[in-house]
Amino acid sequence: MSKPLKIDFVSDVVCPWCVVGLGGLETALDRLKGEGIEAEVAFRPFELNPQMAPEGENIVEHIGRKYGSTPEQSAQNRAMITERANSVGFDMRMTADSRIWNTFDAHRLLHWAGETAPDKQGALKKALFRIHFTEGRNLTDAGELTAAAEAVGLNRAEAAEVLASGRYVQAVRSEEALWQSRGISSVPAVVVEGKYLISGGQPPEVFEQALRNIAKEEGAASA
Repeated sequence: MSKPLKIDFVSDVVCPWCVVGLGGLETALDRLKGEGIEAEVAFRPFELNPQMAPEGENIVEHIGRKYGSTPEQSAQNRAMITERANSVGFDMRMTADSRIWNTFDAHRLLHWAGETAPDKQGALKKALFRIHFTEGRNLTDAGELTAAAEAVGLNRAEAAEVLASGRYVQAVRSEEALWQSRGISSVPAVVVEGKYLISGGQPPEVFEQALRNIAKEEGAASA
């Protein structure tokens, strides 16, 4: 390819299928390098639970209230997602005691990273996934968020200033509205070159074939 594919990865940091989807996408891109197909991935905000209270909610109660799932169904679903996440190298440790959190501040931090250090945005996204899904820590806690930023090479003091000041509130709201206006109502949504949509936590093979087809189509279009 003459230029990298532009990929917008629309997702939430409390979405387990987004973990699976990102792992599948990255595995596919790694495989496609040998064919000269590369991509630049930017992470875009989507809140599954924008009204979630700061104290969060127990996952079993949340899934039961939102989808009508029984505790047994919830446990089966967690087991399946854990297996899928493990298959793409992610250590998922959700339990019946896990909590769902409000993710708006996490999205503000990701927006800041995307603007100031786009090469570190992906690492921050994965660090936030680990905080939530592997370590079971509070995603609304500014200390946890700034520690994640520092761990991937971002400035912790600046991250703290972003969170304390309310920077990027409008920018994140606008971006969320933009993707919803484009028809995105569930995540992960992987949007390639602004016009091709790959939905859901797909396995690497699905991403690989889709991206190969898109690269071929885009190559023909620019020829």
